[in-house]
Amino acid sequence: MANKRKDIARTRRKQRVRKKVLGTDQRPRISVFRSNKHIYAQVISDDRGMTLASISTLSKDLAAKVENIKGVEAAKQVGLALAKICKEKSITQVIFDRNGFLFHGRVKAIADGAREGGLKF
Repeated sequence: MANKRKDIARTRRKQRVRKKVLGTDQRPRISVFRSNKHIYAQVISDDRGMTLASISTLSKDLAAKVENIKGVEAAKQVGLALAKICKEKSITQVIFDRNGFLFHGRVKAIADGAREGGLKF
C-alpha cells in the first residue's frame, strides 16, 4: 500500500513540473527516470515529439564503464555521457525535467554531470 501512495505522490509532482517544463527544438528537455538498479536519461523535443538522444546505465557504451560503480557515481557518468552525445548533435542548452523525483542523490548527479560536460540549464 505504501508503494502505491509513493507512486501517486510522484505522479502528482510530475504533473506539477510538466505544466511548466516544455522542451523545444532550441532548448530540449532532459527527462530522468530512476529505478532501484539503473538510471535513464533522454533528451526530448516536445515540439516534434521526438527523443533526440538517450542513455542509461544499461547502454552498451556506458555499461562497461559503470559495471563496478553504482549509485551517484554511475548517475554522474550518465550525465557526462549524455552531455557528450548532446555536443555531437549541437545541443548546448537544455531544460531539466526531474520527472517527479526529488532533486537530490542520483537525479542531482545526472544534472551535475551534464553541467560538467558542458550543457547549460
